[in-house]
Amino acid sequence: MATARHHAMPLRDCNVLIRTLARQGSFARVMAVYYDLRARGLVADSFTYPFVLKAIGVMKLSAEGRKAHAAAVKTGFRWDAYTASSLVEMYAALGRADFARKVFDEMPQRFLVLWNMMIRCYIRCGRFTAAVALAEEMERSGATPDRVTLVTAVTACSRAGDLSLGRRIHAYMYAVFGFSLPVANALLDMYTKNGCLEEAETMFEQMTERNIISWTILVSGYGLAGQLDKARALFYQCTEKDLILWTAMINACVQHGSFEEALSLFRDMQLQRVEPDRFTVVTLLTCCANIGALDQGEWIHQYAEGRKMKIDAVLGTALIEMYSKCGHVDKALNVFGRMQGRDAAAWTAIICSLATHGQASRALELFEEMQINKVKPDGITFIGVLSACCHGGLVDEGRRHFQAMKEVYRIEPRIEHYSCFVNLLGRAGVLDEAERLINGMPVNKDTMPLFGALLTSCKAHGNVEMTERLTKRIAEQDSPNPGVNVLISNVYATASRWEEAIRVRSKMTHPTVKKTAGWSSIEVRGY
Repeated sequence: MATARHHAMPLRDCNVLIRTLARQGSFARVMAVYYDLRARGLVADSFTYPFVLKAIGVMKLSAEGRKAHAAAVKTGFRWDAYTASSLVEMYAALGRADFARKVFDEMPQRFLVLWNMMIRCYIRCGRFTAAVALAEEMERSGATPDRVTLVTAVTACSRAGDLSLGRRIHAYMYAVFGFSLPVANALLDMYTKNGCLEEAETMFEQMTERNIISWTILVSGYGLAGQLDKARALFYQCTEKDLILWTAMINACVQHGSFEEALSLFRDMQLQRVEPDRFTVVTLLTCCANIGALDQGEWIHQYAEGRKMKIDAVLGTALIEMYSKCGHVDKALNVFGRMQGRDAAAWTAIICSLATHGQASRALELFEEMQINKVKPDGITFIGVLSACCHGGLVDEGRRHFQAMKEVYRIEPRIEHYSCFVNLLGRAGVLDEAERLINGMPVNKDTMPLFGALLTSCKAHGNVEMTERLTKRIAEQDSPNPGVNVLISNVYATASRWEEAIRVRSKMTHPTVKKTAGWSSIEVRGY
């Protein structure tokens, strides 16, 4: 009803309506009122522009943004501090830090709010080094920072990995400003994210006031650095734990490979009546996938559905990987079919899952479907695709996808891609092509899987001559490789060349040569 009556409103009433609609999030209606007042010959002012420019930024109306900017210049309101900062904020939302900086540079007087907005603009656009440089320029200009400035500048230092300014802010706080909790937490986050844990500990001890965010930052920092003992000690030292802190500790355990402890913490969290959210659920599913805890994973899946959590790309991918690693590809497919907003990671997860479980045709069908849906594959996707071709013995398909990866998607093949392709060619008996593929590669610990794959194929096809050529190249290594020696001796044995087989086997009796036994684990019925 309000917008139906705005056609006869004076500018003051239009501004009130625009402000009300903007605060309600009705940005399309904000623009409708703005277009109408302009059509009636009314001139927008400093009470109009901030809300209109915000609407333009939210709605990503780049062309309208340039028009509004031109109108502000024409009417003289670009010199107004609020209009100028709103222009900077709009260009930040549009991802145009260059235009925002032009507004900033043209201002005859740079108010504090404008400095803060421009630094935030650089951060939002991912230009962290430029944000730090601007904060240092502000420092040299003699402008007095407020808490917003300090938090913003420290965030820029953290993202850019440039701690010089951050340390000066720390010293400034300690000597002049006093320990504001938001700034102190920002400094703590900066130190932990850049691996300066000793400085983070000092910062934590200096803080006269701490909140749950302070504890969570430090626990996460220790977890990220692999110092699980310190993370654990700090976690239990905190008396009031919230969901974010519990999740941080569980995540630290998962990152460190302590999966059983992560699940134990989850059970403790439930006893404390702390409800997990989707981030906790994703972390726990990763944990279940790594230890094959199918029963626990299914319970978490049911929990997520019971809480009506949206099976989006992140949660859906975690479920697919959990079911796949627990051997239930049919359930992974079911999750994929119900997912909303599938991204490249989700498509990759299901393709790799099907390839791992030998369903080559279905994996390749989904890859074709992924391309039809215009989702761009990455290097991991092609590992799944080449794996599927290998399991299905599809040599021509494998060649085509290997070439497409390089020529169409411009993805440089890694060792994993070459290994899949060499395996495919080797199993099909196309040994000469496989050998040509790896001829230009050095023999080292990274490329050894390729030589091992080809030697395995040589054994299967009884190709002693190629085995000997490969053996000469491998012999250039200083360190012995028991796995390769086993393969070489087996090739000789297959060809009934027993003396050579015994000679190679005798090398493995040396005390420094050990073959590590393999093992696997999966939970069955909770055990």
